Amino acid sequence: MSNTGFFCAVNIPSPIQKLESDLLSEKQIDLWVKRDDLIHETISGNKWRKLKWNIEKAKNNKKSILLTFGGAFSNHIAATAHACKQAGIKSIGVIRGERIEPLNPTLLKAQEDGMQLHFVSREDYGRKKDDDFVLGLRNKFGNFHLVPEGGANYYGVMGCMEILKEVDLNLDFIATSAGTGTTAAGLLMTAKANQQVLVFSGLKGGDFLSTDIKHLINYTTFSAEHTEEVLEHLSLNSDFHFGGFAKITPELVSFANAFYTQFKIPLDLIYTAKLFFGLFDLIRKDKFNPNTKIMALHTGGLQGNSGFEKKLKKLGIQLNY
Repeated sequence: MSNTGFFCAVNIPSPIQKLESDLLSEKQIDLWVKRDDLIHETISGNKWRKLKWNIEKAKNNKKSILLTFGGAFSNHIAATAHACKQAGIKSIGVIRGERIEPLNPTLLKAQEDGMQLHFVSREDYGRKKDDDFVLGLRNKFGNFHLVPEGGANYYGVMGCMEILKEVDLNLDFIATSAGTGTTAAGLLMTAKANQQVLVFSGLKGGDFLSTDIKHLINYTTFSAEHTEEVLEHLSLNSDFHFGGFAKITPELVSFANAFYTQFKIPLDLIYTAKLFFGLFDLIRKDKFNPNTKIMALHTGGLQGNSGFEKKLKKLGIQLNY
């Protein structure tokens, strides 16, 4: 364990685990998992990466409040609340939808970690990037440091640019799941010339992510020409969304259970289960040449599985971890 700034007991660099299976041997594929889920029990995966520099910026600017956005089971909300608690900063979470009592485990934990929950209608939540809406929040809560939903800003990209600095492998592909594209942007900006970043969207119609990723890279580099060069390394796959964001099927859950049984790695059903399902499907269908070397990023978010209790019961299946 190492200490990083205001975070205590942060496991950085996160470990890298090589997977062994009959399929991988048959297809002659080397596959590693970067276990960012093991960075921290609560502030895990890319959530820690995206919050690290945002909180550092808030502290440097003498901001005592950090405000961000998320849904009722948001990994980002849970992680932000705990990170701000450690950093000694007040956190405010603007939550999509009306308040429902009792609070679900995610929001209850965030509240226990000191986050002030501010519920807004779905219509108002859709205005979260509007200047007038943000001004109204500033009038209500004061001069906060604003972190977009999912940590999708310059500082979030900066944190994700540190991932590959911890990797000493000769890779052909780096694979990641994506919601906002922030992690993908950081990986793309630090990938080597011969590497492709394979991005699996957890959202239906996720092709829009290429535009979001482009904007994040452009905003970070301030160079449209360099952005186009970076985007040549992007391979976006939108075929494994399983119906859309936070949608699951018995097939996906069965895969996550089998994956855990075989590799002892728990997956979250929103992002990483879809990432590894898609990756293994592509391997099975010979979409990679023999001797290809791949590293997949485990982006954490396991607390989000608690939000699937009713759906799992309805499907008549359960997670075995």
